[in-house]
Amino acid sequence: MVWKNNRQSRNAGSATATNHCKTFPHMHIHIIAGEISGDTHAAGLIRELRRLDPSVRFTGLGGQRMKEAGGLGIEDWVETAGVVGLWEVLKMYSYFKAKKAATEAQILSERPDAVVLVDYPGFNLRVAKALRAKGYTGKIIYYISPQVWAWKKGRVKIMAKVLDLMICIFPFEKSVYEQSGLPTIFGGHPMVDRVVSLRKNWKREKNLVGWFPGSRMNEVKRLLPIMLQAAYAIRLQQPDVRFCVSAANDTLANEMRHMADAAGMPEAKGWVETGTVYDLMQRCQVGAVASGTATLEAACFGLPYALVYKVNTLTYHVAKQVVKIRHIGIINVLAGREVVREMVQADLNGDTLAAEMVRLLSDDAARESLTDDLAAVVATLGEGGAYLRAAQAVYSAIR
Repeated sequence: MVWKNNRQSRNAGSATATNHCKTFPHMHIHIIAGEISGDTHAAGLIRELRRLDPSVRFTGLGGQRMKEAGGLGIEDWVETAGVVGLWEVLKMYSYFKAKKAATEAQILSERPDAVVLVDYPGFNLRVAKALRAKGYTGKIIYYISPQVWAWKKGRVKIMAKVLDLMICIFPFEKSVYEQSGLPTIFGGHPMVDRVVSLRKNWKREKNLVGWFPGSRMNEVKRLLPIMLQAAYAIRLQQPDVRFCVSAANDTLANEMRHMADAAGMPEAKGWVETGTVYDLMQRCQVGAVASGTATLEAACFGLPYALVYKVNTLTYHVAKQVVKIRHIGIINVLAGREVVREMVQADLNGDTLAAEMVRLLSDDAARESLTDDLAAVVATLGEGGAYLRAAQAVYSAIR
């Protein structure tokens, strides 16, 4: 397969100087991911690329899953890089500036055959623009499309100038990018495959409420106190309700236990579970899930849930000015309506969250209707094989 775009003349004119007009006995791919979800997706892509060509060498930035799949050329940085919020990023400006410069220098020195950017647009799109400006002529491929359709559609034209291929995971994104002239494929959503491998024969446990406050420390610090307040309020109405809290890692689990003590709810320390998020999404009768990848995961497992979102005031007001869509939850975006209740910023507190959980617990028809709606949306995401299709597209683009 040959990928034709508006960069053909540039590549042809400089192929001799940069040695990209060659065969690839030992293909070299540099991959950059900056969050836990991106680390997972990049690792899946690396494994499939290795199956296509075991000699491929990988370098880049990611997390532990990428290191396990790609080897020692991957630097683990996601614990530091995975920050959310304008103010939080500004506080780390010097760090990100230095990391961006070091990444560009490494790529321009080693001249990999391709750079694959996985989500994380604030960093990755800046790297892509800088590499083109500094003469990098290898392929630049984006996997897991940044949600520019939600906040900065003007960036699509810029992306079309610096990227060679977009591999998106939501069906509606393909036309958005193709209108700009950027070659784009819909590879399917990887969560479809993961659900098949992670699904167990759990039965939903009556009156079990799941709290999923996110995988980042700043998310947990904002959301878990509200969830604990809601738990107290729910217990006053339904004393037989039980709770569980999903922790992404031991560090977060320990912080959650400290927060339970601080809230005067030491019994909540026993609710915290680490590494069981997908089991909990299948066991709980209802739940509240932090905005992000986990909301799609919950939908794929059929969990009736509410989306919760809270950031600092500055970040929220800036986001309100730039986001151009009605809903922030991807399930609602895909459905074109509010399938999942979105509880955002001032609308989210212990009382409102408790009321929504009690509604879902007590109204069987509402809960069943939500489950059916979630299944219908998930059905639009493809039939599996997403990482393999993405790997084939990357390999074909490089060849």
